[in-house]
Amino acid sequence: MSKRLLNALEYPQADSLNLNDPLTFKKIVVWLESNKIKNAPANTFNALKNINSREWDIVYDKYKDSLGCPALGSRVEELQWLLGHAVQITSSLNRNLYLKYATENMETSNVPVIVAENPLDKLNFRSKEFTDGINDLAKILKIVPHPDPLVTLRAVRKLITKRMAPDCVENPQKYIVNGTPYPIQEAPLGFDLHDPVLNNAANILRMLYIHDLRELQTKANELIVAAQSVTANPKTDTKLGKVGF
Repeated sequence: MSKRLLNALEYPQADSLNLNDPLTFKKIVVWLESNKIKNAPANTFNALKNINSREWDIVYDKYKDSLGCPALGSRVEELQWLLGHAVQITSSLNRNLYLKYATENMETSNVPVIVAENPLDKLNFRSKEFTDGINDLAKILKIVPHPDPLVTLRAVRKLITKRMAPDCVENPQKYIVNGTPYPIQEAPLGFDLHDPVLNNAANILRMLYIHDLRELQTKANELIVAAQSVTANPKTDTKLGKVGF
């Protein structure tokens, strides 16, 4: 596997290497850092290039820790991890190129092309057009847009499903909350943040948490009732009864 990754990374003479040789291991580490990973500071990289130094192993241990390499059992396993890390970096840098080849291979293959029926599958959720469209929709619904368009989209979905469903439109009196508004600014918070704005924000967050907790409890109760409707009140077939032995 390591030699296949070395070939993929275009390492010279990858097929004829002895990966168990300590000197070969050091040369591969230096080559990976120099050509693919490019993460080490200049002083660390210079120390790695000095493969005959007695301090090389100490520098290497610090280097691999800086990359996030986990504790493995042998240098061969560590090399496997470093190669995988280098492949990941190379793939991310050439993502568009690999996607182009992948698309071409899919087009020339005999695998049937599946056309998505859902038009949402074709949307780019990070494009400027999508962001502008979601923000415009949020303004129409009087929702404050969030910097992340997906968060704004979730808020729009929540409002539409709860306030603009067919039953809500036909019977608004069932969903419009009546009564005196809760005096949130007068409710005791239980602690003081020494800032009225922060205190109000904390109170709002607590109310939202209680609302979500009540909704979860309601769903749990509905689940219990549904389960009891199946398990409770079992019917007895008297025809199967038997008297005596």
